[in-house]
Amino acid sequence: MGKENKTNAMRKLDSMKIKYKEHYYTNTTAISGTEVAMVLGEDPARVFKTLVTTGKSGAHYVFLVPVAEELDLKKAASAVGEKSIEMLKSKELLGLTGYIHGGCSPIGMKKVFRTTIHSSAADYSTIFFSGGRIGFQIELSLEDLSKVIRYELKDIIR
Repeated sequence: MGKENKTNAMRKLDSMKIKYKEHYYTNTTAISGTEVAMVLGEDPARVFKTLVTTGKSGAHYVFLVPVAEELDLKKAASAVGEKSIEMLKSKELLGLTGYIHGGCSPIGMKKVFRTTIHSSAADYSTIFFSGGRIGFQIELSLEDLSKVIRYELKDIIR
C-alpha cells in the first residue's frame, strides 16, 4: 500500500516500528462488527469496535468492546470515574477524532483520549480493531498496542 493510502493508525505504528497485520475486506456493506468478523473469518470475540463517548464532565473517552457486545454505559462511566457517559453523536466523530463512523481506530486520533478495553481482550494473543477506514482492520497484540496508546482493561459490557 502506498504512503498516500496509509491511515493515521498505520502511520503511527510505522513511525514506532511496530509490526502489525493488515486485514482488508472488500465487502464494505459489512458495517456491523459481527458482519466484519464474519467476512474476516474471525471469532467476533477477538474483533473489537471502537466507541467514542462524552462524560458528564465534558471529557471524551474511548472504549473498545467485542463487536457482538454492547457497552454498558454505567460500567463505562464507573471505569473512568464519571457520573454518566453517553455515546458521541456520529456527526461529531470526524471533527473530534479524524475518523468516520465505521472506520474509527483507537490509534492515531487527533487527540489522545483515555482508553478502556474490555478485559476479555487479555484472553487473546492478538485482537482486531479498525485500522482507520471502512474495509480495513489491524491485528495487534495488547503488548504492542500498549506501546502506542495507554489503556486500561476493565469489565465494560452488559
